Amino acid sequence: MQSEQQRARRNTIPDAIARAVRRDPERIAIRFQERSWSFRALEQASARVAGALAAWGLQPGDRVAAFGKNSDAYLLLWLGCLRAGLVHVPVNYAMTRKEAEYIIGQSGASAVFADPALAERVDGLPCRLHGTLHGGTAHDVLQAAAQGPLAELSPALDDEMPAQILYTSGTTSAPKGAVMTHRALLAEYASAIACCDIRAEDRALAALPLYHSAQMHVFLMPLLLMGGTSLIAESPEAGFCLRTIEAEGLNSFFAPPTVWIALLRHPGFDPARLGTLAKAYYGASIMPVPVLLELQQRLPALGFYNCYGQSEIGPLATVLGPREHRDRPASAGRPVLNVETRIVDETLRDVAPGEMGEIVHRSPQLLTGYWDKPEQTAEAFTGGWFHSGDLGYMDEAGYLYVVDRIKDVINSGGVLVSSREVEECLYTHASVGEVAVIALPHPRWVEAVVACVVRKPGGGVSEDALLEHARASLAAYKVPKRIVFVDDLPRNTAGKLLKRQLRDDYAALFDD
Repeated sequence: MQSEQQRARRNTIPDAIARAVRRDPERIAIRFQERSWSFRALEQASARVAGALAAWGLQPGDRVAAFGKNSDAYLLLWLGCLRAGLVHVPVNYAMTRKEAEYIIGQSGASAVFADPALAERVDGLPCRLHGTLHGGTAHDVLQAAAQGPLAELSPALDDEMPAQILYTSGTTSAPKGAVMTHRALLAEYASAIACCDIRAEDRALAALPLYHSAQMHVFLMPLLLMGGTSLIAESPEAGFCLRTIEAEGLNSFFAPPTVWIALLRHPGFDPARLGTLAKAYYGASIMPVPVLLELQQRLPALGFYNCYGQSEIGPLATVLGPREHRDRPASAGRPVLNVETRIVDETLRDVAPGEMGEIVHRSPQLLTGYWDKPEQTAEAFTGGWFHSGDLGYMDEAGYLYVVDRIKDVINSGGVLVSSREVEECLYTHASVGEVAVIALPHPRWVEAVVACVVRKPGGGVSEDALLEHARASLAAYKVPKRIVFVDDLPRNTAGKLLKRQLRDDYAALFDD
């Protein structure tokens, strides 16, 4: 039980929300479809959800899995868990039953709440409580938000308690659960507010998945704490985003590069439709510079922000602001308010400006560790710095350039090739709409550079023509051994390219 002095000094996420409510209680905090929630109503509803969760037998520290698409109910479960001292475990709604079972089991979740349309994927999994996010069972989050017993903040709540376990994508191994405390996330919210220029007057479209740390923790939650308004959408379909930004007069939008590319290529794209948009955020994967330059040319009044990081740091680590884009369009910016970043060699020594090394961080935003994985935690924090797994370099002014994920660097005949560099080159061809460069097994080179290309509508470029285009700009060892033309590139629900799926699909390309 906390003392009176501890309660007076407590600073958890619900405490921060309470301050936002008191500043402007009747202002609209979120909208989803036809439902609007003022700040006062949102706080009261989350208190009722917290009361219902306790009435259903959940105790502080229990893990609660959320398996649903974007909705107001999804956000209310997150906020209710925070008030009740529970640990929220977001599960990617595109996961199969087997994948969801791993995360729910590994986290030791006591409860899982799912969209009715997704419930069959988690029915029968070993949890004490199975409920729905909306429109379902007796244990229903949206119903609880209207009828549940009001709950005060859990007396056990403090800022070092876990708020969420964020599972990594698991591209090379089983997903790991990054344990994020209230303190870590609040430090990250402060960084996002300061470095992404988030203001109370902002009206944002929140269309990327809320299970993903970028949409939830870089944009929606910081804007909520500042007193702004978020329109929650179920998905970032390009036509819907264009219509909504135009109709609602929104000024803020975050999307990964794949979604910005989809907007550019949509037949209904017109710069005039985005006339109210002032802040354009991108991240979650590397933006090809040719695409960025096209966006800037077609939307010259728009301020672009490159946001780089990963789930384990909340996820925001660096930002390149609008004024900095002119001189350094390929940069990921400089470390944000609460992050210290270095580029190091294998002995954790700083490398010279312009020299490649691993990106490492120190920050109060960092995870406390990977859930029930002490060896992986110790490895990630070797030398007292968090190891990102990304390769990059810094220039003399301290601007970061992300070269590639270490696992995406291609070792072709003993020479390292950055997949990003090859992608940047191919994007400069007028007929290339999207491209992903991968490594495939090769009998001579061990790994071969292969480009998977989506042609623009009407773009009839051949493999030979693209290879000739690449030879004009790249050293011979960087030129793809093959160009594979595809109708589209696989991506997850957060918009990230799934290079591992491409590697699986074309693993036998050089078997003949």
